[in-house]
Amino acid sequence: MPGARGRQEQPPVVHAVAGAIAGCVSRFVVGPLDVIKIRFQVQVEPIAAGAPGAGSKYTGIAQAFKAILREEGIQGLWRGTVPGQLLSVPYTAVQFVALQECKAVAERLGLQGSPPWVSFLSGGLAGAAATIASYPFDLLRTTLAAQGEPKVYSGMIDAARKIVEVRGMPGLYMGLGVTLMEIFPYSAITFGSYDYFNAVWTSRVGSKDGSPSTLQTFMCGLMAGIVAKLVTAPLDVAKKRYQVAGLKRSIQYGKRIEPKAVQNLAICFTELYKQEGLAGLWKGSLPNILKAGPAAAVTFLSYEFVLRHLLVGRQG
Repeated sequence: MPGARGRQEQPPVVHAVAGAIAGCVSRFVVGPLDVIKIRFQVQVEPIAAGAPGAGSKYTGIAQAFKAILREEGIQGLWRGTVPGQLLSVPYTAVQFVALQECKAVAERLGLQGSPPWVSFLSGGLAGAAATIASYPFDLLRTTLAAQGEPKVYSGMIDAARKIVEVRGMPGLYMGLGVTLMEIFPYSAITFGSYDYFNAVWTSRVGSKDGSPSTLQTFMCGLMAGIVAKLVTAPLDVAKKRYQVAGLKRSIQYGKRIEPKAVQNLAICFTELYKQEGLAGLWKGSLPNILKAGPAAAVTFLSYEFVLRHLLVGRQG
């Protein structure tokens, strides 16, 4: 089985294919939690049942799951899947290619085996590159996942057309700045933590041929995903507010996000805190964390699995 150095020396296309497949698998597995998370994040009304401000559409994960299933059918739990998958392919492919390229540059500069900051910086740069490459799909995924029933947008193309009509072409990149502010620390923490947890695991348990075991990959990916989401949750809420601000939505889902509430990040956070309290900054955190841990674990697990088989095929 190829070791870590053997994986790093492979051409970018190998990492791109492995990353793209990993992204698709991960996105499908956690789809329902992603939809619930987005519904929570764009709901101005409180999430907690019985909280001041009656009229909340969603009050908890179980209640939201049942409501979506009852009102929208099983497909409602995978709302935004098409743009989500189209997002996953370029995003994860670019992310893993950029990550390996950053690590290769670090090695050429004599930084291989250096402190964890190299992994954190590489992960952040990889996440930023992947975000820019795939952002319109991210915005469309959020828009479709948030809309509920009755539908405002019949599908991805209809949503893109109507968003451009309202906001112009730049509308497809609404919230990109906030997203980059979120994704750099998120990716840095995810990949940096993953490498750190792997190093600790290997030093204490050991590994065969320099390759992590399935359990090691899953657990390290799980912990990395949870840590990253906990730290960056407020920026993720702000990002979703930017993406749907001013767009039409059925009144039964509560107040819509007004454009004036997201004029800049300071105003966004101020309005969030003023109207929804400190908890508003972490809205959707529970489904987000429940989603992020398994998503990161499945992504790394799928990536290592596919990469391993691609390398076996190339060496055969």
